[in-house]
Amino acid sequence: MSERAVTWLSWSNNYSILNGMRWDTLRLDDGQADGSPGRGAGAPALFERGAVARTFDTPGFRGMTFYEVHARSIINQVPPASRMAFRWTINPYRGCSHSCTYCFARNTHKYLDMDAGHDFNSRIVVKVNAPQLARKELAAPKWQGEHVAMGTNVDCYQRAEGKYRLMPGIIGALKDAANPFSILTKGTLILRDLDLLAEASEVTEVGLNVSVGFVDKELSRSVEPGTPSPERRIGICAALTERGLRCGLLMGPVLPFLTDSPGQLEATVRLAAEAGAAHVTPIVLHLRPGAREWFLKWLGENFPDLVTAYRDLYGRGAYAPKSYQGRIAEQVAELARRYGVGRTSPAAARRIGPPAGARPGGPASRVGASPPDEVQLSLL
Repeated sequence: MSERAVTWLSWSNNYSILNGMRWDTLRLDDGQADGSPGRGAGAPALFERGAVARTFDTPGFRGMTFYEVHARSIINQVPPASRMAFRWTINPYRGCSHSCTYCFARNTHKYLDMDAGHDFNSRIVVKVNAPQLARKELAAPKWQGEHVAMGTNVDCYQRAEGKYRLMPGIIGALKDAANPFSILTKGTLILRDLDLLAEASEVTEVGLNVSVGFVDKELSRSVEPGTPSPERRIGICAALTERGLRCGLLMGPVLPFLTDSPGQLEATVRLAAEAGAAHVTPIVLHLRPGAREWFLKWLGENFPDLVTAYRDLYGRGAYAPKSYQGRIAEQVAELARRYGVGRTSPAAARRIGPPAGARPGGPASRVGASPPDEVQLSLL
């Protein structure tokens, strides 16, 4: 892999800009007059020093820029108001080449004066000192050994991880500290670290989940173009399970009017069961600022007849009505019981056919199209 360009971002007294990006308020100053550490005025410091911007002349990274930074900290506390079920996270990257139009993390790129659209997809911040920081912070006397979640903001196994290899060092630090952790990913690169994950599971709790919202390949290529195919992601679950590691499937997002028919839900749950998934958890699409604008733009270009329905459905906020979410949850739970999710190994599951009377599930022949009796949510 050859480097095509290297640019050092220099700091001025006020701010430094590369292609319109402002970083100065996010860094630690070199020091104050008394020799103590300082930081940019007004904003919390995220990085210890200026970034190195790199591009690589290879097909997998063409059109992308990586900003190598030294982070100030790596184990971050989740805001108390968050809906997340965990308190601490590690995110070695900001921005994500998976390019999922619905990604709720898009708006965080605006903190760096980058946009939530193309910049989020192609300008990736890499915290190159993440493994060293993780080991240091896990050993700190104040650390209480709480669960650490990864892949909850952007994917820690996105394409950049193939180049920077930050996760082996992070997982190794968590293993050596016997600290419980979990990983959520869409990236097949997690299988590179299979041995390390197995070793960690011998000394601490390791939770693994793969994100597959639906199994329609055509729709996946359009709405989440940088991800491996749904089939390959379900294969991750099977490989982890066959190694003896429990792996669940996060069935998210379920896209109203597009992937919520009974046949589509059934197809995903059935394949999850065949892969030996420990559980299947549906998550209905939510549209936070940043993701909302980007997703609706995609929707208007690909399914303009659904724009009004989505604006009505999400008119009062980021989340679909609770009644709709509950209906999807009930359907998936029933399908999981029917197919025995969590009760068998991948090898055994592949020998189990669908129950008598069950329809062979599968995506509609055309993206977004469903037979009349499969419509889950009438157009409002």
